[in-house]
Amino acid sequence: MSISKIDHAAVRPFRLSVSEDELADLRERLARTRWQEREPVDDWSQGARLEKLRSLCEYWRTVYDWRRCEEQLNAWGQFKTDLDGLDIHFLHIRSPHANALPMLMTHGWPGSVIEFNKVIGPLTNPVAYGGNPEDAFHLVLPSLPGYGFSGKPSCVGWGVERIARNWAVLMARLGYDRYVAQGGDWGAAVTNQMGVDRAEGCAAIHLNIPIVYPTPEQMAAMTQAEEAAVKDWADIEATGTGYLRIQSTRPQTLGYGLTDSPVGQAAWIYEKLQFWTDHDGAVEDLLGMDEMLDNIMLYWLPATGGSSARLYWESIANAFQTRSVEMPVGVSIFPKELSRPSRRWAENAYSALFYWNELDKGGHFAAFEQPELFVDEMRRCFRVVR
Repeated sequence: MSISKIDHAAVRPFRLSVSEDELADLRERLARTRWQEREPVDDWSQGARLEKLRSLCEYWRTVYDWRRCEEQLNAWGQFKTDLDGLDIHFLHIRSPHANALPMLMTHGWPGSVIEFNKVIGPLTNPVAYGGNPEDAFHLVLPSLPGYGFSGKPSCVGWGVERIARNWAVLMARLGYDRYVAQGGDWGAAVTNQMGVDRAEGCAAIHLNIPIVYPTPEQMAAMTQAEEAAVKDWADIEATGTGYLRIQSTRPQTLGYGLTDSPVGQAAWIYEKLQFWTDHDGAVEDLLGMDEMLDNIMLYWLPATGGSSARLYWESIANAFQTRSVEMPVGVSIFPKELSRPSRRWAENAYSALFYWNELDKGGHFAAFEQPELFVDEMRRCFRVVR
């Protein structure tokens, strides 16, 4: 693997050290919450349930340990660099194997780099987890602009296209002249754009969500699986896209409540974790309180409720349109993903589709939910382009 010299002058180490005053303020706000009444239904159809949310927030106030998460992030290796005038936060984890393949992985909303915590070890050091050194990756995990500890854009124009261009700059700045890229949710949109752009140095991309739609002819002759996918998406559009409408039209108004109220921020994310993951009834049984709160903290601490929502305002109108990608593309379809295009639809846009797999479990947050399956998918997919 050819790796050039890192531009150390442009890349700065970053160490998290949240003050005790900030953590005390969080606990005080949680204790002083003015709770609304219980929902008049016996399910999640009106949103986050009072009893479940109160339980999560009481755990947050009395048990949850941010220092554990902070220590883990610092141990991975955190950095910041100026990209196009904006400070971007990222994790950079080098494999002990010299011939490892560099991989850029991009999260989405309401996720963060926390989604990748359980896959970093197996991807960078496969031998330590029973794998082969030939499957090793160097990992670069940026926080999207306005997310986590990245800077918040102060002007319009930070949409998917600009992010994709700057991710290519980031990889070059880190000395990687040949790499692969992966993403889901907004990360899929950014990664797909890198494919459209034929980003310099990017050898192939992998998506959890292929950004493709059927032709009218394919819609008129759908398979049973395609019909099921279309129906599922129609159900989501009918009852589960209120967040999208708000974030893409009034992110500033929404942001005031999310920035001021930890319960409001938690509810906004917790509901999506419940609905968008593949579990037997309760997301807590899949992820656990600590993991969910680690992710929520990357919105609460840097106050990114509004700034993260602005990406919808910037890019929702065009980021998820079918466009031709000539770069090699791999796809993994998880059964509880929000959008599940078929392979024949994907072949409309991806002329070099080289990997396709449909799994039997997992949802929208693949690496977060099913880390072993996700790791296996990355290894199998990118063996072809090493």
